[in-house]
Amino acid sequence: MVRLYLRKQKGISQEKMAKILSTDPSNYSRKERGEVRIHEEEWQKLAEALDVSVEDIKEEKDVKIVHNDNSTFNDNSGNYYNQHFNIPNSLIENLQDYISLLKKEIHELKEEIRQKK
Repeated sequence: MVRLYLRKQKGISQEKMAKILSTDPSNYSRKERGEVRIHEEEWQKLAEALDVSVEDIKEEKDVKIVHNDNSTFNDNSGNYYNQHFNIPNSLIENLQDYISLLKKEIHELKEEIRQKK
């Protein structure tokens, strides 16, 4: 979520902020309300437009913890679920690259095994 008062204080409309992010006003509005994720690159653009640091505008959504009293499973893992996800895109891309590499290695090993039979 973006700190709404900063945008209003600077006299910047949602339409202008949407243009800065290269999106439509309705999508920006959802970002401002916290309904749609704001990516790190977008935080940078917003901070520049508002002439503040990213930390000054970035609001973290409240972390929601759900407690499940249904003890159908008795596994000591706890019955808490954290709904707060903030995984950097670079980490996701690195993991996807690693998965691709592993798939390639698996394919090559299967091919090697098949040739030895």
